[in-house]
Amino acid sequence: MKLPRDYSGELLAQALCREFGYERVHQVGSHNILQTETPSHHRLTVPAHADLRIGSLNVIRERQIDSVLVQRDAHQCQ
Repeated sequence: MKLPRDYSGELLAQALCREFGYERVHQVGSHNILQTETPSHHRLTVPAHADLRIGSLNVIRERQIDSVLVQRDAHQCQ
């Protein structure tokens, strides 16, 4: 999947909140801390920079996907 090259931290935080149920908990320096309790507790740190580097965007995407997969696997084991 090709990642967008012009995504800001603010747009990414808004998309995660809207699409995946994250909430902005607080900001530390230039980083937003997002958290979700659905289906279980998970936190993400998103830089509040104007343009995110492709590597940063990829790591955040992978962590969000890993969180969903781990939660799904844990649910199937029960």
